[in-house]
Amino acid sequence: MSAKPEHYDLIKKPIITEKATMVSENGAVVFQVAMDASKPMIKEAVEAVFGVKVKAVNTVVTKGKAKKFRGRAGERSDKKKAYVTLEAGNTIDVATGL
Repeated sequence: MSAKPEHYDLIKKPIITEKATMVSENGAVVFQVAMDASKPMIKEAVEAVFGVKVKAVNTVVTKGKAKKFRGRAGERSDKKKAYVTLEAGNTIDVATGL
């Protein structure tokens, strides 16, 4: 399956945090994805872009916080994260990029 331009629009960036590093030891990778992305769409995009087999996709929506920006009240935007579990033997090295 070849990667289509809309696959690249779906996956925004890999998330490299302490928690994401811990889940990567169990064969999972964490991506920030588009808010309107569904689990089947995320699975198809990851398989096409990275050439791996996906076992499962779990999603989390993080609500934006109210913060102050230069003394003015503002709000961070909502984010959607996808925890993508890969089949055994498949790996994605998020440090190298696409």
